Amino acid sequence: MKKNTLNKLLLGLSIVMAGSTLKAQNGLENVIVERYYVADANDAANSIGVLPVGSVTYRIFVDMLPGYKFEALYGVPGHTMNISTTTTFFNNEDRGALYPNLIGNQYWHNNSVALDSWLSVGGTSTGHVGVLKSADDGVSNIVMPNSMLQNTTGNIGIALTQQDGSIAGTPEAVTVVGIGNSGNGDCGVFDAISQVGGSFTTSNGSIASLNGSYGPDSLTNIVLVGQFTTDGDFCFNLNIQIGTPTPGVFENYVADPITDPYYKSFLNYCSNTVGIDKPKTPATSSIEVYPNPASNTVTLDLNSSEKVNSSSYRIFDMIGNVLVDKTIGAISGRYTEKVDVSEFSKGIYFIEIMQDGVKSTKKLIKY
Repeated sequence: MKKNTLNKLLLGLSIVMAGSTLKAQNGLENVIVERYYVADANDAANSIGVLPVGSVTYRIFVDMLPGYKFEALYGVPGHTMNISTTTTFFNNEDRGALYPNLIGNQYWHNNSVALDSWLSVGGTSTGHVGVLKSADDGVSNIVMPNSMLQNTTGNIGIALTQQDGSIAGTPEAVTVVGIGNSGNGDCGVFDAISQVGGSFTTSNGSIASLNGSYGPDSLTNIVLVGQFTTDGDFCFNLNIQIGTPTPGVFENYVADPITDPYYKSFLNYCSNTVGIDKPKTPATSSIEVYPNPASNTVTLDLNSSEKVNSSSYRIFDMIGNVLVDKTIGAISGRYTEKVDVSEFSKGIYFIEIMQDGVKSTKKLIKY
């Protein structure tokens, strides 16, 4: 363990405990909850472990500004972190693990391993990192026998056979500070024993990335921090520490309402609760940019299955300079706009589209 890095982490947590005042914080943009999959009868019949029909797999992503890095999920006295369900979490009994960097890359497509519950600092296995399904490259997706993991119903959006939210990469290791690895309440709730328990909580520990974890796309900078499968109501209260682009400087955010800049309401979530400020869940939508490559104008084409209350887009160059920043507003159904890029130099650009707090990024080539 890297002592200096661990000391920095513990120092950050001590600042939250002491209630010290930090400068304004803005590196944490959102927490995204993705409804990854819903188990059907084929999955239940062929899983290794008890997987109830209708179990939902949720993924939690931390969305940060470019240049920031995820450091820890944590709990301290007065700011308990909790991840829970009203029933139990599913854990795959064959190749499941407490943390995905302990799941062999060669086993990730075996039986129901891809639905295992765990805490992460970016990875889904020893050789893969997690991304939103909409950001998947479409390479090496799940193809299973016995019609497993092929369900397309239950409001899951993109099928796992098309884009499974896992791309090649080397994830950071999970480092556990002050938390046990056995029993309900500790990390052991995610051990390779199906239906072992339904609550993980800590008020004096953390799930940390000692080197810090960046998103696989440096522009969107979205890091997967957990996957949880359950047939019950799923809830969490998270506290998060992230590192800033300035070495040795960090930001802390908590789920309990206290004076800014610490509190973020989107750090609280319950799948069955109406009316609370939930993290954003990606809507079923399509985003097209054409022609691409482009010379003079490019068309931005947005088409959403639900009303989008707030939309905007920005265009960046390769070094992060913002060339266009426009607010669109509310969208119902389809929206198209022609964007003038005739004055852009030849090269690669990125169009970042924000819809109700959910980011999507498209690459644009100007010739």
